[in-house]
Amino acid sequence: MITVNPAPSLAVIRRALEEFKLPAYEDQILQIQQYIKILLAWNEKIDLTAIRDPLEILYRHFCESMFAGVSVPLEYGRLADVGSGGGFPGLPLKILRPGLHVFLVEANLKKATFLAEVVRELGLTDIQVLVSRYEELGEELAPLDFVCSRALGEFGSFLSWAGSETIAAKQVILWIGARDVDEIQSSKGWDWREPIQVPRSLRRLLLVGTRQIPSAGTETSRS
Repeated sequence: MITVNPAPSLAVIRRALEEFKLPAYEDQILQIQQYIKILLAWNEKIDLTAIRDPLEILYRHFCESMFAGVSVPLEYGRLADVGSGGGFPGLPLKILRPGLHVFLVEANLKKATFLAEVVRELGLTDIQVLVSRYEELGEELAPLDFVCSRALGEFGSFLSWAGSETIAAKQVILWIGARDVDEIQSSKGWDWREPIQVPRSLRRLLLVGTRQIPSAGTETSRS
C-alpha cells in the first residue's frame, strides 16, 4: 500500500506565504492545501513533480510561483502558462489573483487531465486547460497580457512566438537559473527588467520582459 505524505497544515502554509511577503487569506490557504493534497495523490501515478517533500512543494512550486504576483505585479488580464505541467506557475497565480483569466497550456494529456481536475476541485473560474504544444496556438489565446513559464528550454523560439503578431504578449515572465540570464536578455524584441532574486534561493531568478512595439517609422523603413 502506497502511503502519501500529508499536505502542510494551514499554519505552515500561512507562515510560508508570509516569508515571501504574500497575502495570506484563509480561503486561498485552504485552496493551496487542497491543491497539494491532489498533487501528492496524483504524483504517485503520473510524474507531475520530482519534488516529493510536501514542504518543499509548498515553497518551490507555490510560493515561488505566487511571488510573481507581487513582483511584476499581476492583478487582472489574460495570462498563459506555457508548459504548465503540474500547474505551475499558472494555478498558484490564479489562486493569488482571482481576477486573472488564465490559460494552462500543456501538451501531455495525462497532465492536462490533472490540471482540469484541480480546476474543478478548487472551483476556479475563468481558467482554461489547452491540450496543445504552444507553437500550435494563436488566436485561441490572443490577445495576451502575460505569458509565463518555469523550467523552459529553447528560449529563442518561445520568445519569438510570444512576441509574434498573432500572440503579441505585452509581457513575458520567466522563472530561470542565473546561468540563463545572458542568453535570454540577448533576445531581440524585448526590454528586460533587472533579474529579481527569488526568496530562499541563491540561483533562481524571476525575469520580466516587455515586448518592444515597432514605431511607424521603423515599419515604413522595412517596407
